[in-house]
Amino acid sequence: MNGGVRGLKRLASTISRNFGGQKNFERRKQLHEVEEKRRFFLFKVRWQIGLLAMLGFMIAFGIRSNFGVAKKRMTSNFTDANGLVHVKEFSWTSAELGMMESSFFYGYAVSQIPAGMLAAKFAPNKLLGYGVLLAGVLNVLTAVALSYHPLSDVLVMICQVVQGMALGVCYPAMHGVWRHWAPPLDRSRLATTTFTGAYFGVMIGLPATAQLVSHDHWSTPFYVFGVLGVVWALVWLSLSASTPSEHFYISEDEKNFIVDRVGQVTLSNMTLSTIPWGQILKSLPVWAIIVCNFCRSWTFFMLMNNMVTYMKDVLSYDIGKAGVIAMCPQVLMIITVLSSGQISDYLRASGRMSTEKVRKLFNTLGFGGEALFLLVLSFSNESAIVIPSLIACAGFGGISISGFNVNHFDIAPRYAAILMGFSNGIGALAGAGSLITSPLTLNNPAGWKYCFLLACVVDIFGIIFFLLFAEGEVQDWAKEQEPEISTQEIVRRISTIVRQMSTRLSLRSKNQEPRKEESTFGMSMDTGLAALRNRTTVLPSPTNSAGPAPVAGRGLRALQGIDNRGFAATIGALGVNLPSTTFNSKLITLI
Repeated sequence: MNGGVRGLKRLASTISRNFGGQKNFERRKQLHEVEEKRRFFLFKVRWQIGLLAMLGFMIAFGIRSNFGVAKKRMTSNFTDANGLVHVKEFSWTSAELGMMESSFFYGYAVSQIPAGMLAAKFAPNKLLGYGVLLAGVLNVLTAVALSYHPLSDVLVMICQVVQGMALGVCYPAMHGVWRHWAPPLDRSRLATTTFTGAYFGVMIGLPATAQLVSHDHWSTPFYVFGVLGVVWALVWLSLSASTPSEHFYISEDEKNFIVDRVGQVTLSNMTLSTIPWGQILKSLPVWAIIVCNFCRSWTFFMLMNNMVTYMKDVLSYDIGKAGVIAMCPQVLMIITVLSSGQISDYLRASGRMSTEKVRKLFNTLGFGGEALFLLVLSFSNESAIVIPSLIACAGFGGISISGFNVNHFDIAPRYAAILMGFSNGIGALAGAGSLITSPLTLNNPAGWKYCFLLACVVDIFGIIFFLLFAEGEVQDWAKEQEPEISTQEIVRRISTIVRQMSTRLSLRSKNQEPRKEESTFGMSMDTGLAALRNRTTVLPSPTNSAGPAPVAGRGLRALQGIDNRGFAATIGALGVNLPSTTFNSKLITLI
């Protein structure tokens, strides 16, 4: 039946183009494309959405960096820029500190799969906006809880868990947005531009938090970034839309350009029971993405949460200076993320490399370079070596984003948000590495050697697994399913097409004599349509038609002889798996 439906769609498209003016159709399409390409990218709504989303990710990751920097001021004596000595306000043990840091990732992990389903079922742009809004409010509440409540550590863990759940929707929701908005050959550029916001967030969040902590109070960054999150969410919810068709100021050219390439995607009725979990869990290409997500997250979270602490304990930098230097690796990471997205799309669009080879190339370069410099960090405490190595480590990590992190769209665009949620959920478990890092490094600078060595081994494992099992083509279980359609509906649609053809031909040939009858019995689709384009015959009314004897057997090859000049005999090769006797007789009756 599915073959018949696909054949019917191809037939309808071919007929409408041939009888509605194929040349005009193609000319209009080309004009739309030319106009779309000429426009500066900032005037394209999809890029405006991408840049605004990038700002949202920047704020979200700024929020996530607050506690990692502020904890050093909160748990140790501190001399501010004015020379005033501040006594530590909290006496947490390494276990308590590790639990508070990792509690964010527990919430982050459990929200991923539900977030992917919600992004597939509801408007993903709203999901992203509400997630950042809630995270901003909770950031303010975290500072309040720490400042005024005697059970602050418990309340902080609760706020961190819920905040993790709120920010956990960001990546799945954004994948849901790009499912509707990103043309295939723009996906890497749009996705990497958006996700660059995460690195901007760390780049700005670390030094900004450090400066606010140094010059004011440890609670200040929680309030500042919390308010920014609320403001951004309100702007995003006002200006974004879940699909191009729903956007209030997008141009017709851009809307048609996106829809032509992406298709008219509708929100899914996806539920837990309709997702092919069995095939997903058995798919090695899916596990290749998951493994790399975990490996990348291990190193990223380790450095994001502990870089300032590492510089203070190992290199003896003050918090303000460490925060500024911690910005440098993120600058290079932003550059490599953006440039690798551009280069990977170019390699695919030019046909120089297949999608699979492009993904494996960038993943190997990214993880391999990162592992190399982690190894260097393991055996050096000299700032002249450590700082460039940290910067290079982050830069290579950014290259891998054009490998595994956009591979969801390649192998399962239909389930991209689900897969992102699934892989990001498991990747978030890498945040529990704080339970290992904190005991190893608390008051023990030598423990960093083992942290870096472990991260190096994790990266190498990610390289090998992705090279062995990653793919670049849509998996069979992820292909769009054609809806079931009844015999009566197929008959009705073909009847409508033939009537429309009859009307158009009648209008075109009012003052022309009919040509000599041609026999087109048994013609192929291409031959039949060629005959139709050259014919000026006026179809008789259905009452004067001389229908043929129905052809027995399965697999309709031609709708034969609907009029005695052989007109409708040219519609062929539908391949509908129906008893043709029943089908033909119904069709002839309706027409």
